[in-house]
Amino acid sequence: MVPAVVSLVANKGRDTYSGFIQEFACFKCKNLSTSDQEIEASQIWKPGRHGKTIRSPSPHNAFKRWRKANQSKNALNGRKRGTDSINIEEDMSLLKFLAINALDLSLPASPLLLKSRNTNWFQLSGHPDSLAPAGPGTVWKKRSPNSDDTERLVYEEISQDPIVKDIVPKYYREVEYHGENFIELQDLLHGFQDPYVVDIKMGTRTFLESEVRKTVARPDLYQKMVAIDPQAPTEDEHQKKAVTKLRYMQFRELQSSTCSQGFRLEAMKCRGSPPVTDLKKVKSRDEVLNTLDMFLGGREDVRQRLLTRLCEIRSKIEQSDYFKTREVIGSSLFIIYDDSKVGVWLIDFAKTNKLPEGKTINHRTQWIQGNYEEGLLFGFDRLISIIEDIKTQSGPSDSFTKTMPAVSVKS
Repeated sequence: MVPAVVSLVANKGRDTYSGFIQEFACFKCKNLSTSDQEIEASQIWKPGRHGKTIRSPSPHNAFKRWRKANQSKNALNGRKRGTDSINIEEDMSLLKFLAINALDLSLPASPLLLKSRNTNWFQLSGHPDSLAPAGPGTVWKKRSPNSDDTERLVYEEISQDPIVKDIVPKYYREVEYHGENFIELQDLLHGFQDPYVVDIKMGTRTFLESEVRKTVARPDLYQKMVAIDPQAPTEDEHQKKAVTKLRYMQFRELQSSTCSQGFRLEAMKCRGSPPVTDLKKVKSRDEVLNTLDMFLGGREDVRQRLLTRLCEIRSKIEQSDYFKTREVIGSSLFIIYDDSKVGVWLIDFAKTNKLPEGKTINHRTQWIQGNYEEGLLFGFDRLISIIEDIKTQSGPSDSFTKTMPAVSVKS
């Protein structure tokens, strides 16, 4: 069975799953007998034109045939083996079936795979329906119809940079499906069990310079401003009943910790609780510290490993010539941990742009229009400092025992 799976993957060029297959092969060699090689992969895959292997039109029929054959085999052998042995063998055969059925990504995830993962996979924040689990260890991220190729290009370029390639999710390929474009990325939740997750948007501004060059005052932005804070507009703005895009965007940044801390907490998920999807009112340093303290839940081991990883990412960005010549807007830190593992990655690069020729930035200087500084590393400095100041306990504690500022919660 294992050679058959590896052969199928090689025929389809699925380098994406080489690591998965190696782990799969190793596990099977230790746990399965040679009789398990009887699973009918040919019923799931068939030769297409020019010898190319494609998915069978009806993998579910193949699944039914597999289950029927497996049950018959167990019935015949039931007198020789115990029930536990039969159940283990059946589970492992099903695992093999799912592995084969998930390898072809001509559409996001087989229904069987989705059914098996739907309780462990979620989208913490961002645009609804922009991510879909694609297979063991990968997701598809949908590209907005009006967006350019920026994010795909950034992931491709970073994946070729030995200094920073491991600070972002692994990039595999671009996918077109039913007229929509996706990029296939590493599923950062893969391998974690019921994890704690937080999404932190980095930088002292979350808008591109090109977005605020127009100086025309807009009534619609004035209305949005007064809806948030009627006292925010100046006397002149009240008279004109209009504000510029720059004025409005800077006003919005001041509502969170973006300007003062160089980052803002975007969303958070703790074990046993629904995701907290709007943390923008967590503004002061003490509020940020208190919220991250709740997220860590007294885990000193997690705090130390998190600090090590954050310092590593910061150092690599400082060394990278790539980041010295890029304006990084709207990117987030994705932080995740469970009982045994801690992971941190920089994600979201739809607003990462190359600077004009000869221009460089240090990601710490205060922004003035035209200098392209966005405070990415300033945010790392502040975040690391806050986590260093968290006084953790010796063991886990209730993540929500402290008072948290008013937020929106979504199940």
